[in-house]
Amino acid sequence: MSATDYYKILGVSKNASDGEIKKAYRKLAMKYHPDHTKGDKADEERFKKISEAYAVLSDKKKRSQYDTFGSTGFQQRYSQEDIFKGFDFSDILREFGMGGASFFTGKRGDMRFAFGNDSPFGTRAKRQQAQIKGSDLLYELHLTIQEVATGTSKTVKLQHNGHSENVTIKIPEGMISGKKLRLAGKGQQSPYGGPPGDLYIQSKVLGDPVYSVKGYNLYINREIKLSEALLGTSISVPTVEGKKLSLKIPAGTKHKTKMRLSGYGLPNMRTQEKGDLFVIIHIYLPKNLNDKQKTLIKQLEKAGL
Repeated sequence: MSATDYYKILGVSKNASDGEIKKAYRKLAMKYHPDHTKGDKADEERFKKISEAYAVLSDKKKRSQYDTFGSTGFQQRYSQEDIFKGFDFSDILREFGMGGASFFTGKRGDMRFAFGNDSPFGTRAKRQQAQIKGSDLLYELHLTIQEVATGTSKTVKLQHNGHSENVTIKIPEGMISGKKLRLAGKGQQSPYGGPPGDLYIQSKVLGDPVYSVKGYNLYINREIKLSEALLGTSISVPTVEGKKLSLKIPAGTKHKTKMRLSGYGLPNMRTQEKGDLFVIIHIYLPKNLNDKQKTLIKQLEKAGL
């Protein structure tokens, strides 16, 4: 779902007053209204966009929701039908001295405008009303890091329209938190007999006791002894697929040194290129020393260490 910047569409700042927003819309509506553009399709589309922007920004509640959740979050909460609900373009445009405009929902769920005598309450609009698409649904699916790494299949139970339905979903590799899958026609039924909406499956990666995740990169903590940090060593590092890698720790490694194992992170859902696995080295310092250890530490102290 592409982001829509309503402020940019109207050419106003995010701090614009109601009067400034109305003035900006009036100026653009005068320019792109079909009465002036003589059927130019590109200008008609522009008119629809600026009208949508005005419908949101001129409504205090919708504007607040848009400012709070951003474009993507707002569009998940408001369909175009919701945006234009209760909004009378006829009165507004007549106030600006232009022909009235009404709107109705087209067969793809987009808002269509009717100008002049082409009323949305006429025969044509009634035919279109029967094609109004049902609402989309959003389902949050929890996945383990291992499932994200290798892909999986999940069966989810959906409850909508008073019925339950089991849907099996193939989860591709790399479906990190926030990524979505679209299942066409699995959303809410249309109240007007049109096609059903879509179901969007949005992933949420569960916490893991071994790894932490940032994007497609994985992070793992590994502990070594003080002597190993000073002299160098090799350690075993598990990958998310269950392999064991040998990582050489050079002499003199400092506490919380971050070492990268390239290509052992999570796969990109689109390109399949893998992120990296970062190993964070922690140097273990014992709280209590036995007599022999104390003697050796004192010898190291005398030797300048």
